[in-house]
Amino acid sequence: MFKRTLTDPVFPNCPIRNVLSRISDRWTILIMLTLDSDDKPKRYTDLLTSIPDISQKMLTVALRNLEADGLVKRQAYAEIPPRVEYSLTERAKTLLPHINNLVNWATENLDDILKDRQTFAEKK
Repeated sequence: MFKRTLTDPVFPNCPIRNVLSRISDRWTILIMLTLDSDDKPKRYTDLLTSIPDISQKMLTVALRNLEADGLVKRQAYAEIPPRVEYSLTERAKTLLPHINNLVNWATENLDDILKDRQTFAEKK
């Protein structure tokens, strides 16, 4: 398991390493896209249902990391039962166009990438 650090331990002042290390995991971008899907706050169970293959632990870890980076706002309501909602911050919304460009690029190129992988595997 990786030790939690606030910055990249090898390159603590490198912006790209620090940002990519947080958003390039398996779940972060999916969570951000889910929170952006209708621009309404989502409850934890809504996120868990929308991303069916994520575990509760990983969703919790990813949400905490996003909150720590100022990309997700966590709003707790003093109700019975307690209610907590998550939404994207303004900072996160400035990142979304770049994520959407990456999603579009991946969608447009996936078939060719898969063919190239198959060709590469056949050569080995």
